[in-house]
Amino acid sequence: MQHSVSIKDLSLSFGSVKVLEHLDLDIRQGEFIVLLGPSGCGKSTLLNCIAGLLDVSDGQIFINGKNVTWEEPKDRGIGMVFQSYALYPQMSVEKNLSFGLRVAGMKKEEIAQRVKRAAEILQIEPLLGRRPANLSGGQRQRVAIGRALVRDVEVFLFDEPLSNLDAKLRSDLRVEIKRLHQRLKNTMIYVTHDQIEALTLADRIAIMKNGVIQQLADPHTIYNKPTNLYVAGFIGSPSMNFIGGTLEGESFVADDGTVIPVGAYEYASTAGGGAKAILGVRPEHIFLGEAAQAMPFKTDVEIEIVEPMGSESLAWTKVAGVPVTFRCSSDVALAVGDKVNVGFDIARGSLFDAATENRL
Repeated sequence: MQHSVSIKDLSLSFGSVKVLEHLDLDIRQGEFIVLLGPSGCGKSTLLNCIAGLLDVSDGQIFINGKNVTWEEPKDRGIGMVFQSYALYPQMSVEKNLSFGLRVAGMKKEEIAQRVKRAAEILQIEPLLGRRPANLSGGQRQRVAIGRALVRDVEVFLFDEPLSNLDAKLRSDLRVEIKRLHQRLKNTMIYVTHDQIEALTLADRIAIMKNGVIQQLADPHTIYNKPTNLYVAGFIGSPSMNFIGGTLEGESFVADDGTVIPVGAYEYASTAGGGAKAILGVRPEHIFLGEAAQAMPFKTDVEIEIVEPMGSESLAWTKVAGVPVTFRCSSDVALAVGDKVNVGFDIARGSLFDAATENRL
């Protein structure tokens, strides 16, 4: 398998502060990888190392089999799209797109051809004569992507490109970026702290914390089989529900004594009897009424808060003495103080070792 980008044992420190530590990452040809994590987790730093905007302390970076660890950014075969657009305000869109090519001394015909192709792909042909000040945020971001596109490179790097846009525009441009990747089939590395962006765009997601990749997997695996408590709590909105307790045979005994059968759970690793554990259940895997009756664990609860969200509602309650959120259709009329029966789909739950926080 040809790796488009390979990062081997990469470390980066600023003085005594370690930002990245012994990081390894192999990205396949044509893959869309998303680096996801909270502010300060090292995702943008890693992207800047790949781009050559930061000098690494240790380790190596390969792009298409070539060691580029100490190459200049312009010699790495990458195109970068920044959060801030970084357009030249005094130049037209056409001049912004062609600037890098003109500086590189490319022939006029070739430049015109590349600008035309990028403008067609991004549907910005009518904007070529305008200046950035006369463009909307979404149009500016398309121009910024176009400027990377005209370079005709193997690898595109995106650093939170949609974070300055409003929700509707973000959603529209997310679809555009997905279309762009399907059409070009180039390798794309995309940094975001927005999990919806990550889940919808990525072939694989690398979830980062303190400069370390916690889990690297496809969106389905990350969401349904998080490798540890951190990943489980980070992915999903609203967050996964967690209940502390102890494993006793095929039962999970919550800290308040509530017994939850976990025989249907598929273990990733063995856990001894009496092991302290944490049970995680996503809000959509908690069911009401008749659907709850088919579940291995069901209990009566009282509704504390209801939050209508349009097509669905979120409800807050307590199970085993712990606050729990669940989703239900907005057709279900729930009110504060209602007593309802809820059931857990344990087969789709997650169990974590309380000491190591790793998946069981």
